[in-house]
Amino acid sequence: MSIILIIILIVVVVGAVMLVGVYNRLVGLRQNANQAFADIDVQLKQRQDLVPNLVETVKGYAAHEKTTLEAVTNARAAAASATGVQDRVQAENALTGALRQLFAVSEAYPDLKANTSFIQLQNELTDIENKLAAARRFFNNAVAEFNAAIQQFPAVLVAGMFGFGPRTFFDLGEDRAAAEAAPQVKF
Repeated sequence: MSIILIIILIVVVVGAVMLVGVYNRLVGLRQNANQAFADIDVQLKQRQDLVPNLVETVKGYAAHEKTTLEAVTNARAAAASATGVQDRVQAENALTGALRQLFAVSEAYPDLKANTSFIQLQNELTDIENKLAAARRFFNNAVAEFNAAIQQFPAVLVAGMFGFGPRTFFDLGEDRAAAEAAPQVKF
């Protein structure tokens, strides 16, 4: 009778150790995804902080382009207040489109294109966009690893028991091709 009790105890202990190990792995993967999203937030905040300076620089040269400047300002405000991955993606896509319009407007103003502040802001934006693309790739990789882990056995049992659900990718949808291309700085 004592040998059966020892075997049962060993099975319970091994099962508990496996449960703790799987749970801790899922927590670590979830934290990696959270950290990756925080990295995206940092880059998005830097881009949003750059926009007012860009708008002010353009305003001095192209004051009659009021609708374009308002579109950029409104898109920035929407991006700054967006919550959740899907809302953030939509707001950032709108901001990217508005910034493209702003740079298209700048093509009509040679003095603006030659302005050192404008050139510096364009370069900073290009740098931020490159960092943002890398942060998005890292986040999507972390999400893919987490989503795969919660679907594998035996983690699928632990994930269901402790409420680990799949995460959403930072997908740009239709604007993916445009966003993956680095912004072009033309002089």
